[in-house]
Amino acid sequence: MTVYIIARFKIHDRAGYDRYEENFMEIFEPFGGTLLSVDEEPTVLQGEFDFTRSVLVEFPSAEQAMAWMTSPEYKEIAEYRLAASIGDVIMVKKREAN
Repeated sequence: MTVYIIARFKIHDRAGYDRYEENFMEIFEPFGGTLLSVDEEPTVLQGEFDFTRSVLVEFPSAEQAMAWMTSPEYKEIAEYRLAASIGDVIMVKKREAN
């Protein structure tokens, strides 16, 4: 079942976050993920959004998403993101057609 990872971050160290991004795609792509959106100026439709970046990714399955997030390669670069930003990340399932 297709899943989406939705993330929002407040970046407080751009240089550190850039180190995270340097190798992101080469680690991300082998797990079957698709980067759908990276937006630093989203349109707020309701409520407040005081984050500096939103990210939306798609994976064919929760297993592939978790394999990526728990891989040693991703954990290594994620340290840069964790040191350079704070944020929230959730995984949601694609709605199945009735």
